[in-house]
Amino acid sequence: MTRSRSDLVWIPTFAILVAFAVPWPLWGVDRVVAGLPVWIWWHVAWLGLCAVLFALFVRSGAWERGMGQRPGDDAAGVDAATSGDPVDPTGGDRR
Repeated sequence: MTRSRSDLVWIPTFAILVAFAVPWPLWGVDRVVAGLPVWIWWHVAWLGLCAVLFALFVRSGAWERGMGQRPGDDAAGVDAATSGDPVDPTGGDRR
């Protein structure tokens, strides 16, 4: 399996996300903002950033390529299932 360059960008991106999930820069900081410690706001912002990056990751198609699927495989499976083909495209048993 070959990976495109854009897929390889996701590996360091997720490594950075994991590394900074712990608020290292805020250790020892007791500052409170809007009634909550700053490290709580760090986590809120970090989770928002993770959600945005994960959405971009999925939209880029890197998820499907990583799972060994090509875009459009699902549509082909549905067509085979509705065409009356006796071979189950999902590999399951439909008894």
